[in-house]
Amino acid sequence: MPSEPGNPNSSDGLHAGLKNRHLSMIAIGGVIGAGLFVGSASGIAAAGPAILLSYALVGAMVVLVMRMLGEMAAARPSSGSFSAYADQALGRWAGFSIGWLYWFFWVVVLAVEATAGAQILEGWIPAVPQWAWALIVMLVLTGTNLASVSSFGEFEFWFAGIKVVAITGFVVVGLLAVFGLLPGSDNPGAGFGHLTDAGGFFPQGPGAILTGVLMVVFSFMGSEIVTLAAGESANPQRAVAKATNSVIWRIAVFYLGSIFVVLTLLPWNDKSITKDGSYVAALNSIGIPHAGQVMNVIVLTAVLSCLNSGLYTASRMAFSLGRRGDAPASFARTTGRGVPQTAILSSVAFGFVAVFFNYQWPDTVFAFLLNSSGAVALFVWLVICFTQLRMRAIILRESPEKLVVRMWLFPYLTWATIAMISFVLVYMLTDEAAREQVLLSLLVAALVVAVALVREARQRRSDKEAPVAAGDQVNS
Repeated sequence: MPSEPGNPNSSDGLHAGLKNRHLSMIAIGGVIGAGLFVGSASGIAAAGPAILLSYALVGAMVVLVMRMLGEMAAARPSSGSFSAYADQALGRWAGFSIGWLYWFFWVVVLAVEATAGAQILEGWIPAVPQWAWALIVMLVLTGTNLASVSSFGEFEFWFAGIKVVAITGFVVVGLLAVFGLLPGSDNPGAGFGHLTDAGGFFPQGPGAILTGVLMVVFSFMGSEIVTLAAGESANPQRAVAKATNSVIWRIAVFYLGSIFVVLTLLPWNDKSITKDGSYVAALNSIGIPHAGQVMNVIVLTAVLSCLNSGLYTASRMAFSLGRRGDAPASFARTTGRGVPQTAILSSVAFGFVAVFFNYQWPDTVFAFLLNSSGAVALFVWLVICFTQLRMRAIILRESPEKLVVRMWLFPYLTWATIAMISFVLVYMLTDEAAREQVLLSLLVAALVVAVALVREARQRRSDKEAPVAAGDQVNS
């Protein structure tokens, strides 16, 4: 079976079309998903101000996982990222399994985000039906991905830029209002008072922190995209090192900073948070006019960014699987512009099918797709941890000079991260809302691993039979 080369720019057909500014914004914007804007209200309702600790715990987990991934990606840039590293460190079955599971996760996300974007657009222009908006959005972003990797990077630069400016502005304006320094603000500025004035910091009990973890963990998925994209840049090692080193402040500002602002502007149990959404409620409390429409524009941008990067990510993972012989060979072919056209079209085709399921059978078929991919993020992070345990020795043996990013306190923090992720998965089994996601995701993962092991066994058998057949031919 062919294996993917260490630097995909060299000989695999992909072009180094992403500039440093593209990668910087992909790295920054990658941690700001639509889930932050849309899903934070339910987390606040479940845990109160203690949701800050939930975000901090998951953020710490993501920082550690990104550090491990950064160590491997800086040493061996690859369009297959952790899937290619799992292939080398754990075995072909591991690279095959996690690669296809990750691809499956993102093509389901395409359907979710296309539908979310269509709902917003239909609200603005009701004459166009929702399904048509979903189709239009998918076709436009498919076109940008098919054009060239630089067109993907340019779109993502602006999409992510709008998200970054919006969140940064929200944090700055919100903090001024919190401390009573914003001229004309409708909010009297309670300072830190709202963190404890409605039942204390733990109004739902300390155990609600873990419930909050389950609700926010999936909004962090996407941090790892920069390690796939770095393979199509002129200096992948520098890009990965920079992105890995900056992940701490990105999570601190965008997640913890913005949620802190919401919780200090309003009591956690204010009904407007669940009714209007946490960010809209906070903006309304300050007196920002048309806050709902402003936030709809920002959420739409986040949705389009997620769609754009999701299609890119799914196609590059499919491309990498094709390069390694774990997917049809056509997935590994590129156009003259360095674009894996078949991988992109195959990914978006499944996305279109998932959109159809979402409209036709939202509570059955699509609910199954959604739940069966729900825990894949945690599986990916676990595989990254186990891969890094083995990969460190391989890198030190083969090219120690490339170990420019190192995991802190190796291997102790790696094992601690494995324990944290495993605990979250086990705890999800005790939560009625999350149990189905874990069980269905485990079922799908078990099926994919079974296919991988069968393929590997067949390959070993054919490799053993080949010399025998050759010997018989010589004897005859």
